[in-house]
Amino acid sequence: MEIALIAHDKKKELMTQLCIAYCGILSKHNLCATSITGKYISDATGLKIERLLSGTHGGEQQILSRIAYDEIDILLYFRDTTDGLPMSDEEADLIRMCDIHNVPLATNIATAEILIRALDSGDLDWREIVNPRSEYNQKKKKTSL
Repeated sequence: MEIALIAHDKKKELMTQLCIAYCGILSKHNLCATSITGKYISDATGLKIERLLSGTHGGEQQILSRIAYDEIDILLYFRDTTDGLPMSDEEADLIRMCDIHNVPLATNIATAEILIRALDSGDLDWREIVNPRSEYNQKKKKTSL
């Protein structure tokens, strides 16, 4: 599966800890992340992560575009909501696009753990129908033949 990771500055450590805890499961999938989040996780886990632009320089928009083209199967998006500010347009667009394209979305560690465990047990295999061209799904087809 194609998994996208975004974490605001105050949530990068939490995202990294999650990825350390579930490194074995995540290593079986294709990961992309905004630049700094990807660096933190890669440095801590050794996971291969496609690093996109930083969030403020267009990384969130790159992920948004991939969701629109059904190239992302899961989005783990840890947002900092402690500032009390309303949701940014980018945040709202990402959430809306996940709703439109039926992309499972976790905005907190509890939901992220549920999604990762579901991924490991095969409960998200229905995404193969939505995203049959993904590198992960192509490999899975070849091994099942």
